[in-house]
Amino acid sequence: MYAGYFPNKPTIARTNMPTEDPSEEFFKNFLKKPEMALLMCFPSQIQATKVMAVLDVLSNHSPDEEYLGEKLESSWAENPVINAAFEKFNGNLKRLEGIIDERNTNLKLKNRVGAGVVPYELLKPFSTPGVTGMGVPNSISI
Repeated sequence: MYAGYFPNKPTIARTNMPTEDPSEEFFKNFLKKPEMALLMCFPSQIQATKVMAVLDVLSNHSPDEEYLGEKLESSWAENPVINAAFEKFNGNLKRLEGIIDERNTNLKLKNRVGAGVVPYELLKPFSTPGVTGMGVPNSISI
């Protein structure tokens, strides 16, 4: 979600970044409309669309995706030591998810809450299918 919005993470710059010693014409244009210098750097609409499509494909979680700590292998469930360790690990992941949710709603933390602020969800342990920005898969499936 973060990289799909080009002002956050542009994948290509169509012009060079301004230097400390710009040409007279560039500097005049920059003073008139500074946002144009930024907009001229952004990728074209077709370039942006291609990158967003690739990011969507690579970020999509399959409906049968298995997440870290979500379920115990059936062959290991019989061993009480492994089962207890898994339950403890799973409980810690759920506690971590609660901490992330609490921090996302804490008004005292900067850049976490408010209009236009995307909540942090990248390493939330569990996810639903699709592009959610959450979940830590058991393996990488690219």
